[in-house]
Amino acid sequence: AIMEHFTLNFTVTNLMFTTDLQTPNSRKFRSTEKIMKHYTDSLLQKSSIGPHFTGCNVTGFRSGRHRDDTKVDAVCSYKGNASLARFDREKLYQELSTMTNNVTKLGHYSLDRSSLYVDG
Repeated sequence: AIMEHFTLNFTVTNLMFTTDLQTPNSRKFRSTEKIMKHYTDSLLQKSSIGPHFTGCNVTGFRSGRHRDDTKVDAVCSYKGNASLARFDREKLYQELSTMTNNVTKLGHYSLDRSSLYVDG
């Protein structure tokens, strides 16, 4: 099996962006990264790629349009092989959309409905 990657982006509307979220070794970055990884990993494990899913790494946080918005960028991995159907980002998007209550909830965080992006 070979490792395949895809990007996952979304905006949290009730997580105020602060400059320490831009600093990968800051305590705020590490604690927020751990929480986002927990939520994204648990969702993706329940999705159609779940059996092949190996994890997500948060690659960064960015300032959103509003003061309380934080954009989350992650790279996720799964084991690809000949028996696995081609990665279907639209199917995965639909599954994630459903699992996040139409892209409105991620755990105790609120999401910007138009912010979910899955790119194979």
